[in-house]
Amino acid sequence: MSIKLTPEEIRYMALLHELTGVHVRDCIIDNDFNRIIFVVNPHEISRAIGPRGLHVQRLRKIIGKNIEIVGYSDKLEEMVRLALVPARVRDVRLVERAGKKTVYVSVEPTDKGIAIGKNGKNVARAKILLKRYFGVDNVVVA
Repeated sequence: MSIKLTPEEIRYMALLHELTGVHVRDCIIDNDFNRIIFVVNPHEISRAIGPRGLHVQRLRKIIGKNIEIVGYSDKLEEMVRLALVPARVRDVRLVERAGKKTVYVSVEPTDKGIAIGKNGKNVARAKILLKRYFGVDNVVVA
């Protein structure tokens, strides 16, 4: 599965790389939530965010959109965990029915609100990422 990046996404990736030296794996412009989601290797997340969120704040000023940094994994369960940080994921189940893939995510009961996010923005981020990398059609947080 190949991912096509727009010139704008490539520009944003170059900007984050210039600012932090981090290898940026992917960039997704999510106009629904006025944000840009950067995907980096998990061990580089803190370097991408910067001390006290400095790089994220600087990028937000330059680009004028919210900035989110997410770790990447080629394993579905790990990608779900990274996409829903800081919610504590208990279990991930993939169910395929009639050619549709749905991921059921069980989180700590106190973290359900965090996993879903305000207006569903965190679960929407997970859905975008899992569709892009694993062909998942839906994400359900329980």
